[in-house]
Amino acid sequence: MIELILGGVKSGKSKLAEQQAINSGLDVIYLATAMKEFNGQTDPSMLQRIKTHELQRPDHWSVIEEPILLADRLLEQASEHKTLLVDCLTLWLTNLLLNNDPTLIKQETDKLIEALPRLKGHIIFVSNETNMGVIPTSQLARRFCDEAGILHQTLASLSDRVILTVAGLPHVLKGTL
Repeated sequence: MIELILGGVKSGKSKLAEQQAINSGLDVIYLATAMKEFNGQTDPSMLQRIKTHELQRPDHWSVIEEPILLADRLLEQASEHKTLLVDCLTLWLTNLLLNNDPTLIKQETDKLIEALPRLKGHIIFVSNETNMGVIPTSQLARRFCDEAGILHQTLASLSDRVILTVAGLPHVLKGTL
């Protein structure tokens, strides 16, 4: 079972994903993509977001921090007896875009898409739907939105369930809740 949960910032997507993971009845591994430090600098607001997520998820869940090699970690950890919750894909894309290797984003997104059919168990992806507003003025922001949109379309086509979360309310786009 592959599930994609989309929504805006603070839309309730992570809370829904965590509830879906609990409802699976399987052991849960939380794959966190946020980086506490980037280029030697810490962002206090990102640290607070990470702390909020740490406090709201159950203590008995295993947590793996993986900002870059997401497909590798999924392939290592997936099994029919586990739920893997990835939060979130847009932070992962940001990490890839801002990496010094310009080929990394294509390499890693291709690896993720190629890995999906081989993953066993319940996989839940959380991601920000960024493309419901105006076209950004900066080249980097436009590329980010394009990469996110393409990734979301591809993942949605390969997912068993796709949910858009708005104001804490889930709207099922594919599959059933």
